[in-house]
Amino acid sequence: MITVRNLSKSYETPGETVEVLKDLELDLADGSTASIVGPSGCGKTTLLNLLGALDKPTSGAIEIDGLDIARLSEPDAAAFRNHRLGFVFQQHHLLPQLNVLENVLVPRLSGDWEETAATTQERATELLIKVGLQERLHHLPWQLSGGEKLRTAVARALINQPKLILADEPTGSLDPASTDQVADLLLEVNRDQNVTLLVVTHNHGLAKRMEQTFELKTGRLHPLITDHGSPGTPS
Repeated sequence: MITVRNLSKSYETPGETVEVLKDLELDLADGSTASIVGPSGCGKTTLLNLLGALDKPTSGAIEIDGLDIARLSEPDAAAFRNHRLGFVFQQHHLLPQLNVLENVLVPRLSGDWEETAATTQERATELLIKVGLQERLHHLPWQLSGGEKLRTAVARALINQPKLILADEPTGSLDPASTDQVADLLLEVNRDQNVTLLVVTHNHGLAKRMEQTFELKTGRLHPLITDHGSPGTPS
């Protein structure tokens, strides 16, 4: 699903070049789960933005689901994100003027989908029931708890039936019980729909729930030993 080779990303600042990622490598199999940990500022979100075709590398190659996404034009990158990726962000980014159901439907507003509006709405409703929000379909974001907002964001990430979910600090604002519930939900989605899952997190408990765990430091990924007793793919 993901093959990254010699990936580097640097930014020009007045008087110096800041190198965030350096010759980074990563391999993730289709349907697998992985987590990336590391201190703030180490480049985790930068890496996720590159994998999500939201930014372009300084050098190196990123292949996802058979596409060299580093070479995509912006329209093709937008189509790639819309059709093949699901994003879950710490801040959720729910539109405040839309209710829960409408927020989940937002990704279907572009992309030339052939599915009828009625079918899409039915599937969105089913997703929200699946994540336990059947009583919140017509609530606005300000009426939701932090965990409910996150579950809405997970349903939204799934509406386009992606092959890959990228989650950036998905449980950063949740209590331990809610964190466990979200981890259970993400892993259930991975298992039931064979969706590849990559989670960036400071929460080592969440990180250890994934099949592989990597630490990002000095611009590279380093595999960590998991509770299952096996390291992540060497990088």
